[in-house]
Amino acid sequence: MAPTLVVMAAGMGSRFGGTKQLAGVGPSGETILDYSVHDAISAGFDKVVFVIRKAFSSAFEEGIGARYSKQIQVAYVYQELDNLPTGCVASSERTKPWGTAHAVWCAKPEVNGPFAVINADDFYGRDAFVQMAEYLKSVDNQSGKYAMVAFEVDGTLSPHGSVSRGVCQVDATGNLIDVTEHTALTRCDSGVLSTFADGSTQLLHLDTLVSMNFWGFTPDFLDQCEAYFRHFYGENQASLKAECYLPSAVTHQMVTGVATVKVLGTSGRWFGLTYPDDRDEVVSALADFTSQGIYTSPLVAEVHHD
Repeated sequence: MAPTLVVMAAGMGSRFGGTKQLAGVGPSGETILDYSVHDAISAGFDKVVFVIRKAFSSAFEEGIGARYSKQIQVAYVYQELDNLPTGCVASSERTKPWGTAHAVWCAKPEVNGPFAVINADDFYGRDAFVQMAEYLKSVDNQSGKYAMVAFEVDGTLSPHGSVSRGVCQVDATGNLIDVTEHTALTRCDSGVLSTFADGSTQLLHLDTLVSMNFWGFTPDFLDQCEAYFRHFYGENQASLKAECYLPSAVTHQMVTGVATVKVLGTSGRWFGLTYPDDRDEVVSALADFTSQGIYTSPLVAEVHHD
């Protein structure tokens, strides 16, 4: 069964327009999201599900999704505060989204087989999609056979400020043991420095593997995710800010023995637009990829110059 790609794009709503995620960075004005969908199609994904907000659904569908409708099945689901499992009710005072695990759960009506999850504003490279597609096709619908594409931390840093990354521990068989969020990573003379809220620090090697939210799941995860969210909701329903994060939901499945997560390496390069000054490097890299023939430009006919 060909896998489905779930794109977490609900966070783009408040920035739709002159946004970093929708800014043209390719030679013909392509966005980072254009490259991700293009690479997914090339790797064998046959459906893309965009998790968005209803408030900008028309603009997103016309400005983004319509570009791909002739190449791949396109569907939309809505991450809204009141889109919750039966029996869960959002507080009328809550305005903050429920988090990335909730975003994935929202895709449940449109996912019928193995699927991958990515951020809308991260460039993962073609090889990452190939690795994930091959893995998902190999496990088909076996329950609890999950995966994650990991990147060496050195290639995910920004020279313009600190970044937040999920630092991975991997066992001898290549399975994930743990993902720990480090919220302030910067390059230093002896490696990568992680600074914690209390001022303490930890030195990481440049080849330390980190998660950039590129996950692969068999369809059972959606039920597991719902069960995890229900537990989260039971403990946090009075909170106006608590968020249910995808790595936490996956970790719960590992700890309880429900699932294993195979860590997939990639020869590709990650990059994103963490800071405005990162844009020049992204534009240069994509121009190089195009001149090398890795990508054509434009990727899709409807892409226009800035």
